[in-house]
Amino acid sequence: MVYNTQKFELNEPRYFAVLYMSSEKQVPTPSPIPLSRYALFAAVAAGGLAADLYSKWLVFSKLGMPGEYVPTAPTESKMTSVWWLADNLVGFQTSLNEGALFGMGQGMIPLFTVMSFLAIAFLIAWLTWLRGAQSRFVTVIAGMMTAGILGNLYDRMGFHHLIWNYPGELHEVGQPVYAVRDWILVMIGDWPWPNFNIADSMLVVGVSLLFIATIFCPKLLEDEKSSPNAAEQDVQNTENTGK
Repeated sequence: MVYNTQKFELNEPRYFAVLYMSSEKQVPTPSPIPLSRYALFAAVAAGGLAADLYSKWLVFSKLGMPGEYVPTAPTESKMTSVWWLADNLVGFQTSLNEGALFGMGQGMIPLFTVMSFLAIAFLIAWLTWLRGAQSRFVTVIAGMMTAGILGNLYDRMGFHHLIWNYPGELHEVGQPVYAVRDWILVMIGDWPWPNFNIADSMLVVGVSLLFIATIFCPKLLEDEKSSPNAAEQDVQNTENTGK
């Protein structure tokens, strides 16, 4: 390999830096994650969590607990059923889920609570240590998933302060409710899809978009362009000057 030493004295430090950088290819230095990405993540997570908790509170305050009689007039009441947005297609109906998504794992609240904390820790590590926050797409998806996890975790830990009004295999009347509040009802023909909420929707949509992007558009998951190493820039400038 031949080096151009016309521009430098042999005892100049820059000469040795350029000589070294010319002899091997350097890996670009990753650019720092901008604080705006963390702000974006926090905004998506906070907005999604607020929408989930407010919608649960609103629907349960209007329709009551599952099977509960709510007042419709000073001397009248009726049992809550379904408030249809589109008859026999989409509506609101309150239900309490002591399991996970689609009602799986009934009674395993402690396990799902621990898994929720682990999932949040993974998302934070993904954004920071694994540099996922370099991608706007990943940042938004992580915010959605965090909101979904926190929304259902809030319910599983009983922070809604509901009390069971009917007996079940896993609870008695009068006991605190440690279950997720679901209220969206979708009918598929004559079969009701398991009730869900906004938190469930954010989790399903987030995971689905992540899967689609991984298969069909992986560039959405990549870091932004890294900034070149300063010494490599110096080599490029030197070569241009020598031409």
